[in-house]
Amino acid sequence: MIEVLRNKNQTTKFQILVEIADRGPDVQQREIARKLEITPQAISEYIAQLINEDLLISEGRSRYRVTNEGVNWVIRSMRELDSYNTFIQRAVNNISVCAAIAEDNLDKGQPVGLKMKDGLLFASAEVNSGATAVTTSSARPGEDIGVCNISGIIPLDIGRVTVLKVPSIERGGSRQVDYTALKKHTANGRVVISLGLEALAALRRAGVDFYQFGAADTAIEAAQCGLDPLVVCVESETSALVTRLDRKHVRYELIDIEEL
Repeated sequence: MIEVLRNKNQTTKFQILVEIADRGPDVQQREIARKLEITPQAISEYIAQLINEDLLISEGRSRYRVTNEGVNWVIRSMRELDSYNTFIQRAVNNISVCAAIAEDNLDKGQPVGLKMKDGLLFASAEVNSGATAVTTSSARPGEDIGVCNISGIIPLDIGRVTVLKVPSIERGGSRQVDYTALKKHTANGRVVISLGLEALAALRRAGVDFYQFGAADTAIEAAQCGLDPLVVCVESETSALVTRLDRKHVRYELIDIEEL
């Protein structure tokens, strides 16, 4: 079991550190107590433990600051919770019905093999040593079908995001883009996403179909489904984007397409 879920004591410490980090050093103990629905006395005892463990520093009356060690502990706990969430989702899939695309003519109650293709889950009449399931309905090729009793691991190679950096408007914006390079990278039918107005204008000028909203989330989800998405991104948004990709452990390649 991950550390922050081992017992209530660890969970409450995590919540207190997050509240102090979010609401600032002047947050009152009674405010934290009200938010966490426990007594102010209990909060005082937890804070004393956090200070003793070097996760929190007291800077005077009712003023606290999360230490670097405390920040690292919160970040580590968040990563563990994120991984555990993925584990829970997989476990729930084993006892619930989920949707897939039928690759063959399938009958209700038929054992099927599962695989990822083009970022989608497919159910096939061919049952191999990989992931398997049982259909809950009948379907023809291309139709959606319910599957349950999932077992095994669905083979999936996490994709890689390519980030094409576009100059900001202060440096010419879409007018400074190397369109030969842009068309080369967008010519293979991959998922293309724009981030920033300069990127949007460049893609429109190049006549490329693209997704406009939720760039980081779309890129991360596409990569996690085994695709290799392309994000055309204005340079001012690049740092925030790659930070999101790093946090989700998604591989990426950064390419500058400014015309020389």
